[in-house]
Amino acid sequence: MAKANMTPTRNPMPVQDPEVRAHNFDEVALGYDEATAIDEANRCLNCKTRPCVKGCPVNIRIPDFIDKIKEGDFEGAYQIITESSSLPAVCGRVCPQETQCEAQCVRGIKGESVGIGRLERFVADWHNTFSLEAPTRPASNGHRVAVVGSGPSGLTCAGDLAKVGYEVTVYEALHTAGGVLVYGIPEFRLPKAIVAKEIETLQALGVRMETNVVIGKTLTVDELFDLGYEAVFIGSGAGLPNFMGIPGEGLCGVYSANEFLTRSNLMKAYLQEPTTPVMKGGRVAVVGGGNVAMDAARTALRLGADKVYIVYRRSMEELPARREEVEHAVEEGIEFCLLCNPTEILGYHNDADPRDPKNGFVTGMRCVRMELGEPDERGRRRPAEIPDSAFELAVDTVVMSIGTSPNPLIKSTTDGLAVNSRGGIVVDEDGLTSRCGVYAGGDAVTGAATVISAMGAGKTAARAIDAYLRQ
Repeated sequence: MAKANMTPTRNPMPVQDPEVRAHNFDEVALGYDEATAIDEANRCLNCKTRPCVKGCPVNIRIPDFIDKIKEGDFEGAYQIITESSSLPAVCGRVCPQETQCEAQCVRGIKGESVGIGRLERFVADWHNTFSLEAPTRPASNGHRVAVVGSGPSGLTCAGDLAKVGYEVTVYEALHTAGGVLVYGIPEFRLPKAIVAKEIETLQALGVRMETNVVIGKTLTVDELFDLGYEAVFIGSGAGLPNFMGIPGEGLCGVYSANEFLTRSNLMKAYLQEPTTPVMKGGRVAVVGGGNVAMDAARTALRLGADKVYIVYRRSMEELPARREEVEHAVEEGIEFCLLCNPTEILGYHNDADPRDPKNGFVTGMRCVRMELGEPDERGRRRPAEIPDSAFELAVDTVVMSIGTSPNPLIKSTTDGLAVNSRGGIVVDEDGLTSRCGVYAGGDAVTGAATVISAMGAGKTAARAIDAYLRQ
């Protein structure tokens, strides 16, 4: 085994040229090759205290899988990762490692941390390319569990239960399994083929996928028990978009980020003759500063927008999006209108001819300048409006990306299911709801959060369901 690589900086991730990638939906990051992966793995010191593992929400044995990379045993590395994670190729791309495992890496004290996420992606991609052996389906233990939602929490719960013999069926409301991984995250960040491959692996373990089933309409939670399921996990996500409540939000050309990204990602609005079109070309304003806002802005650019703005009421330092996504957006030419807040969306009206098809379309957005004051309860400085600072931004499309809430459908059709003031399902430390045998996790509980935190909740619930059904 090669000696430790004490280079203070990590190996850079190869990426498409910004001027090229801004006009296609191909994946931006190209991934490490074998030599680069081994070189990066040799930067790991294999610390005795393993702080990186403590920073991982699903507790992957990070130093162990990295040791396998050092040896060139990439399949062995994959097997270690999949002991803890059902979605390694997904997590290697979209997990915010920089605030979790990599934030705890001791190499980050005097330089850059080990590129743990990049190595996880490499290992998963290597396995998906070169491994021909399907996972062995465990013998059934005779118990049946229903999982509502095929996003990261649902898939993780289903995978962990299937590995120990449960007969699991995942119910998905949309026509394609994957939840937010397919409808919310763009192709250039997470290719749909990657998600499909991860789901195929779960199906090989025996997990059944039932699409076009809306729990709360097609079937209720009570009816799932009537069908013979002994436990139910609710991982239905947070698909209810939030709006600002300002004038003009009902105009044509105003989208929630959920709608905009779903149309583009899952329903292929980027095609020349789409069946579900979105506004293309012109000038686009995306309101918000999180990862979803970056995804919407960069998608709009690839759909042919002439100009794209990110409108955010705080400064660059307070942007909640991943640094990598912000840097990529800047490189691609997206303009950040910081310390700005919309107060009205302006529209075209033709009183002389109300039948004019342009009536009610967006023509601009009125904003005010902001300044930062004292920190709020979460430690972020509160934005305050600067008097007499109003201005207008000429745009044709506005995408609201200011958060989402849990969908109220399941709670409204399930008796005895407690929810909090934000609409999230109330659970205990094991993911158990107020209904016996009903568990929940992910965004349906917390509101919009990260993929990896949802996966952690799915793992926790799977352990609890296993203990409950083995009593």
